[in-house]
Amino acid sequence: MKEYKEMLLTGERAMYNTHDASFADCTFADGESPLKESSDIKLNNCIFKWKYPLWYCKNIEVINTTWLDTARSGIWYIDNITIKNSFIEAPKQFRRSKNITIENTMIPNAEEFLWSCDKISLKNVQAKGHYFGMNSTNIKIDNFTLSGNYAFDGAKNIEIRNARLNSKDSFWNCENVTIYDSTIIGEYLGWNSKNITLINCTIDSNQGMCYIDGIKMINCKLLNTDLSFELCKDVDAIINSGIDSVKNPINGRIEAKNIKEIILDKEMIDPNKTTIITKE
Repeated sequence: MKEYKEMLLTGERAMYNTHDASFADCTFADGESPLKESSDIKLNNCIFKWKYPLWYCKNIEVINTTWLDTARSGIWYIDNITIKNSFIEAPKQFRRSKNITIENTMIPNAEEFLWSCDKISLKNVQAKGHYFGMNSTNIKIDNFTLSGNYAFDGAKNIEIRNARLNSKDSFWNCENVTIYDSTIIGEYLGWNSKNITLINCTIDSNQGMCYIDGIKMINCKLLNTDLSFELCKDVDAIINSGIDSVKNPINGRIEAKNIKEIILDKEMIDPNKTTIITKE
């Protein structure tokens, strides 16, 4: 493996089509696409300052590395990348990529992050930005903080544990989502989705959980949530708090501490197909 150390690399495609090499303490400055079409690359304590640094690459290992804001759209069409202990300031990272692992990393400008990607693992990640994870598939996340609306729109096969999400309109148009031990804050959670499961979660969502085909909630709290479960099919909800209001679930079972208002419009749904139980 060829080694590059303490180098300032400039110019378009500075290290284009490099294979089986390591870079330590290197700065990729002015010049687009410095590592385009490269493979089997290790990066340690490097800095990316300009656009498109890793396009069409394969087998990339990254630790202690920084993408500045100007290194936007940096990681597209990539197969197999691991990023650890890094700082990604640049937006629009990851498009149509697969086999992605990110750990112990901060992403303060995560606008349009992880679009149309597959096989994603995130652990100990903090992110801020809208449209995170759109249309991506096969996602596993643990210990995750996100501030940004419209997260995971159109995504499929998602498992999230120990997360705190401040995200309006999150998990829209999704399929097969399971979330454990997490807090989700944001209006209109989960609309137009299929097979959503929430376990030991706290939800604060105006008009949350509506228009879902298959919604399961186990030992959850619903705070400041009104008009919930509207036109949902196959509801199975055990709520350990009160609910402000429930509106027109199509069928299923809802159990809660109390429900301030229950709206059942016989012209739209058959009230007999849903069992509603309150403990108080």
